[in-house]
Amino acid sequence: MINCEPLVSVMRHLVLRAGDVITDFFERDVIPVQEKSDSSPVTEADLEADALISDGLKQAFPSLKLVTEEQAVSQNRIGKTFLIVDPLDGTQEFIKRGKDFTINIAFVERGVPIYGVVYAPGHQRLFFTRSRTQAVEEVGPFSLDHIGRVKPISVRAADSDDFIAVESRRHRDDGTQTLIRKFGARRVKRVGSSLKFCLVATGEADIYPRFGPTMEWDTAAGHAILQSAGGEVVCLDTQEPLKYGKPEFRNPAFIAHSGGVQL
Repeated sequence: MINCEPLVSVMRHLVLRAGDVITDFFERDVIPVQEKSDSSPVTEADLEADALISDGLKQAFPSLKLVTEEQAVSQNRIGKTFLIVDPLDGTQEFIKRGKDFTINIAFVERGVPIYGVVYAPGHQRLFFTRSRTQAVEEVGPFSLDHIGRVKPISVRAADSDDFIAVESRRHRDDGTQTLIRKFGARRVKRVGSSLKFCLVATGEADIYPRFGPTMEWDTAAGHAILQSAGGEVVCLDTQEPLKYGKPEFRNPAFIAHSGGVQL
């Protein structure tokens, strides 16, 4: 069993360093964009952050297998225990100068995301797991080498009079809208990237349904944080926990929710 504290400390350090790289690109007049083989966009910020994080993780934990979004093509048989990285989640948001992009690193053990770090440089919000049963948000400003003041986070008890759903800012679909209406959400927050998991984890929302396609690196870190904060992420069709290490790393439709939500 891997020790949480040194692992999360390294992951935290690397997302902050990657955040500096990405912020530098964000502040430039032009963000160079390329097209990947699946027609999705990728920027120099994605690639530089990916290289920085990958090198740091390989150096610190050479025995752990590693999956990253930008290097996943040759890694379809990774097994069930590995590190997984999205160096820039919300690339489209980033390109359009929105601030809801994140940097995500998670450790998956036996198909379950156990530890995770999510950093949103544009909002100066940093979330991470301290154990399998505790997640925190660090209050900035952030030091690369020293964890500052943190506050424990936890899901809230669902309130039918103030039920809050969170959905993707740029990937809305009819299935999501139908489910949100089914739960009788009084408010809907539209947010990009893995921040949606974190808003459920902090009690700022109650549920995040996702019908559109996602990949494991999109969800693993946010999943770990939400799980440690008392929430769950389940497959929509089976209501079984979402697992990791699947073929091609593709996720089915899922619902992320606070523990008290009745599905």
